[in-house]
Parts: sequence; C-alpha cells; structure tokens
Amino acid sequence: MLTVHAAPLVLPVGAGPVERGAVAVDGDRIVALGPYEAVAAAHPAARVRQWPGVIAPGLRQRHAEWLLTRCYHPDPREADELGADPLSGEAFARLARELDATRWAGSVRRGLQQMLRYGTTHLTGPFRDPAVRTAVSRSGLVEVLGGVSPVGIPGGVPQSVSGSVSMGGAADLDPLAGGRDLPGSVHAPLVTGARADFAVFDVPDEAALVAAGAGSCVVTVLGGRLVYRRR
Repeated sequence: MLTVHAAPLVLPVGAGPVERGAVAVDGDRIVALGPYEAVAAAHPAARVRQWPGVIAPGLRQRHAEWLLTRCYHPDPREADELGADPLSGEAFARLARELDATRWAGSVRRGLQQMLRYGTTHLTGPFRDPAVRTAVSRSGLVEVLGGVSPVGIPGGVPQSVSGSVSMGGAADLDPLAGGRDLPGSVHAPLVTGARADFAVFDVPDEAALVAAGAGSCVVTVLGGRLVYRRR
C-alpha cells in the first residue's frame, strides 16, 4: 500500500534537510521525497502517517557481531536476577558457561529486536555462526560486509560459550554512541528509488539527534514495513 510518512523535518543525508517533509513509500521502495504538500498532492490516494521529530535514514550497527555473540540480552523474566541491559565482559563470561542453545537463540532474537528500537536497519557482518545468520535473516535487518568486532576477534557462539575468549568493553546498542555523527552512522541516504529503510526520531533536528542518541527512535521502517513503533 502506498504510504506517505511525514514529519516536521526530513534529513535525507547527502542532501539538504526538508522542513515539513515527507517520504512516499510503495512496497519496499521510496517513490518520492520532498515537501509534504508536494508529495501528498502527487499521491492523493496514499495513506498518510504523521510522525513527530525527524525522519532519517536507517542506522548501521557496526558492532552487531559482537553485540550478538559476545553479549547476553536478558529475557524480561530474568530482569530481577540479571537486569534489563545487555551483559558483556566478565558478567557475560560467567553466564556463558551456563547457556544452552535455547537460551542463546533467545538472546540473539532479543538483541535484534532491541536494535530495531534504536532505528537500526543494517548490521555489519559477516556473521559466521549459522544460528546468528539465520536469526538476522529472519529479522529483516540487512547484513552488510565490513569491519570486525570491537575486541578484534572473529565471531562465533561456541567460542564465546567455552569461555576461551576474554571479554572487554561495555555493550551499547546505540549506533550513534561514542560521538559518531549522523552521516557516519547511516547505511545510505534517503533517495527516490532506494529501498525504504528509515527511522523516526523524536527530536527537533540533526544536532539534537546526535546529542540525544538513537534511543530517541519512535519508529523503524524496514523495506517499507513498519517493524517498530514506540508505545
């Protein structure tokens, strides 16, 4: 269904911002981008979704392999014991010795779901573990090649579970963490004809987005499908 996503500001990246902008999506493709009045007039039969803040390209999580194979994402039922945040470092190493395949699979799925909450649409691979590759494929998130994990070691759940790898670093699901700017955090700009992968952030402008981080995400769209909406 043809849908027009509108917001007070559209940040295409690679082109100037569009105030009172809109992105028209048909199937999995962007078919128009520009001022809302012009886009809506060109597509009068489209469904319109009005969002707060800014529409920006989907973000790329460059540390996805590490986050999925070197961190544990607790089940909400484990919150009293493990907390709600991803476990890494020594806490992960201790827990990893107790994890069976079912708990591992659940952690990976939850990690992918959490990434969508940060406007992530693309993940840097490759993912060497077959179970992780399958989970990524089923999630709809797009794997792109390039980069290594922050700890500089190849991925793989079995190696993590064995405890033979020394963990380090804190887990942060925000692709903007560490002061990365928006152009350096997106996979590709928003342009007509491109795949419709974008996110909506409840902030007034680009500077506010970088300052607030991707936790300000309220909507994530993957291939034209709304896959996350903050309640």
